[in-house]
Amino acid sequence: MNNKLSIALSAIVLLAFAGCAATPEPAPAPPPPAPEAPPPPPPPPPPPPKPAPKPEKVTTASSVNFDFDRYVIRPDARSKLDDLVGQLRNVNLEVIIAVGHADRIGSDAYNMKLSVRRADSVKAYLVSKGIAASRIYTEGKGKRQPIKDCKGSGKTKELIACLEPNRRAETEAVGSAIR
Repeated sequence: MNNKLSIALSAIVLLAFAGCAATPEPAPAPPPPAPEAPPPPPPPPPPPPKPAPKPEKVTTASSVNFDFDRYVIRPDARSKLDDLVGQLRNVNLEVIIAVGHADRIGSDAYNMKLSVRRADSVKAYLVSKGIAASRIYTEGKGKRQPIKDCKGSGKTKELIACLEPNRRAETEAVGSAIR
């Protein structure tokens, strides 16, 4: 019986150990991960840059008169040119064109030289007021573009006085407004 008892005991021990050695129940599955929040939407694109203001073209003009057979700037002409310089303070200057003119008294060649000298005297004055010489162009028209026609001939005081509007320098400045 001993043998039977020993087999029975062995079987019990085996069963006891077998229960311990049995594969354990699987652990419960981990809970499913929390659903990921969708990524935040990308920031809106920056607004397009404001277009640069288009430069506003500025054209200003001045006309000054000269004494007979002279190209020296008169005091009344200085004030007109000073006004022109003042107007140009808020302008990105591109160019100034000074065109000299003469009256009909005298030869074509003499009046052409005189009209160039008148334009050059306007340029010199503007340069003395701070305008860059490289921005000023001069030209002489002689007696080819009168603005007033007067009766008479010779060098009479009346004719010289009548023709004064023709002894001039016209100045035009072109640029863009500074904002």
